[in-house]
Amino acid sequence: MSARIIDGKGFAEQLRARIADAVPPFCAAAGRAPGLAVVLVGEDPASSVYVRSKHRATVAAGMESFEHRLPADTDQETLIALVDALNADPAVDGILVQLPLPRHLDAQAVLLRIDPDKDVDGFHPVNAGRLATGLDGFVPCTPLGCLMLLEDTLGDLSGMDAVVIGRSNIVGKPMAALLTARSATVTLAHSRTRDLPGHVARADIVIAAVGIPNFVKGEWIRPGATVIDVGINRTDDGLVGDVDFAGAASVAAAITPVPGGVGPMTIACLLRNTLHAAHRRTGLATADLP
Repeated sequence: MSARIIDGKGFAEQLRARIADAVPPFCAAAGRAPGLAVVLVGEDPASSVYVRSKHRATVAAGMESFEHRLPADTDQETLIALVDALNADPAVDGILVQLPLPRHLDAQAVLLRIDPDKDVDGFHPVNAGRLATGLDGFVPCTPLGCLMLLEDTLGDLSGMDAVVIGRSNIVGKPMAALLTARSATVTLAHSRTRDLPGHVARADIVIAAVGIPNFVKGEWIRPGATVIDVGINRTDDGLVGDVDFAGAASVAAAITPVPGGVGPMTIACLLRNTLHAAHRRTGLATADLP
């Protein structure tokens, strides 16, 4: 058996094209383009790459990109003042503060300061609460992208057994909430779960987000399962995921590659959240949006 490769890159390109198609009607109705503000503190190399990618994708979609690059020694008060200014700026629909922040800054306090209705990263506790209780809010981009890939691959997820490995606020917990809302039966596991291979072996869907290279072994996977690998780990052998790809691909029905799987979906879903934020803030309907 050889798994179908889930083409996250191709799906993301299609999603971004649909988002770009929805921007001109918004501009005509609102008299402006949707606006995304990205804040980068310091010169972390990986963060700088992400910010450049987000800028290019935002501009390519026809949206306004507002970049704010601050020196690494920026103090908490200055950063908070910038977030407050972006909250008050009517041209800004979405605010993203690139993590990690330098150690002297309180990232949680900064994220809490973002207006929940401009929190297109979906990290604010208000949006986490909305997701957990089934209310309309912003969902973190990576789990939202995973859900889109799963529904494109499997269709209705109702009744399926899903194991989410990893309990972070960014991926694991919101992923479990999304799957629960789709009527899947969800186990939220982690690196300390007893008999993790046994849990995985019963799952129709396996989502790995633990940040450990090749942590999930191929022999754990139930034949015919669908595997979503969120991990991106730099090793001497290059980029690898949290799943032993070769082993899992030999038994799974479908699997995301690393790179080219979940990663491209994250930026596409950021643009999607920004588009929705712009419509909501302007009082325009979101029902027909991607």
